[in-house]
Amino acid sequence: MRRITFSGLIMGTLVLSASSVIAESPIDLPSEFKQIIPRGQIASIDTPEFVSAAEAEISDDAWVLGVAIGGEARAYSLNLLNRHEIVNDRLGDHAFAAVW
Repeated sequence: MRRITFSGLIMGTLVLSASSVIAESPIDLPSEFKQIIPRGQIASIDTPEFVSAAEAEISDDAWVLGVAIGGEARAYSLNLLNRHEIVNDRLGDHAFAAVW
């Protein structure tokens, strides 16, 4: 299984960087970009449900986005994130968004 590790600072930077290049409307898009799906049309997952790694029905070499906070960890399938892009989640007192 491949492992990709992100720190909170790096994730925050990626999220801020990504949001700074998203245009508010198709008119604001650079000429080399084409908007296919209007903004806000892909539903986020707001109440994720998890299974153990042994129960997960994904291959051992599947890519996942992993988050670990305070000794707790979550893994989000990139196949799932390709369809939803955002999972709003919480570990302990820390709310966060897993964004792909």
